[in-house]
Amino acid sequence: MLATSITDQASVSSLWTTSIFGLVIYVIVVVALWRVFAKAGWPGILAIIPIVNMFILVKIAGYSAWLGLLYFIPIANLVLAIIVAIKVGERFGKGGAFSFFLLFLFPFIGYLILGFGDARYAKRA
Repeated sequence: MLATSITDQASVSSLWTTSIFGLVIYVIVVVALWRVFAKAGWPGILAIIPIVNMFILVKIAGYSAWLGLLYFIPIANLVLAIIVAIKVGERFGKGGAFSFFLLFLFPFIGYLILGFGDARYAKRA
């Protein structure tokens, strides 16, 4: 009985810690995306809405928002996420390595750099 109680308490505390950590990361990404969206000429408040911010990032990358529907297909979403990260990085004058590592793998760092750094958004002609 005691072992089960301790295990249940450990599960609840780890779930609580994971939830708090996930929420903190989400808030950091939203703040960073808010600034990135504002630099790209979109209303920053759209960064708060989870699925909408994905479509806006596709638009910032220079693609049609309809392409954002590929995010709902399991393998295609990884490929699209990499392509969008690289294209968004290009739009802000960053290279492929920066885009892959900091916009795709660690977006909470990369989008902070884009949003609060000196990078400028350049539309395609």
